[in-house]
Amino acid sequence: MTLGDWGLTAAVVLVGGALIWLAILAATRATRLNRLNIRVDLARASLLAALDRRAVVARAIASTSADPALAAALTAAADSAEDAAPVDREPAENRLTTVLAQTDLADRPPALTAELADAQARVSIARRFYNDSVRDARTLASRRMVRILRLGGHAQQPEYFEISERVGSG
Repeated sequence: MTLGDWGLTAAVVLVGGALIWLAILAATRATRLNRLNIRVDLARASLLAALDRRAVVARAIASTSADPALAAALTAAADSAEDAAPVDREPAENRLTTVLAQTDLADRPPALTAELADAQARVSIARRFYNDSVRDARTLASRRMVRILRLGGHAQQPEYFEISERVGSG
């Protein structure tokens, strides 16, 4: 073998090694992105469950309200929040929060006040966990290698879920 053959062989080995390293790196990034997207889906399901529970508590508060107009508004807001399309869910949840803030703490049984506080805490935790998952997935999806090699496919990036969490104590 001549010196030129050794140089060519070394170049082929070097390029081959680089391609293998790139393939492994791309595969690990694609796997991580897939796992993050699964985490986003699970966190969204948990968030929706927490929001639905809050709507149930709102209906229970409405059923004990002395003010029929407020009870009707609360029931309508809870129904609207639960039945809203995904793109309309945030505004519907904000309306429910606003109507809940109008209820009088003295008008509701203490058990429902505690139940609402628990439901609201679960919504807050679920929303934060969901938004953290979205942030992680979006960060990885925005990396140069992931974009250039289209490791995320044609899937849309997940969106943050932002609602007002402040429920007045009346």
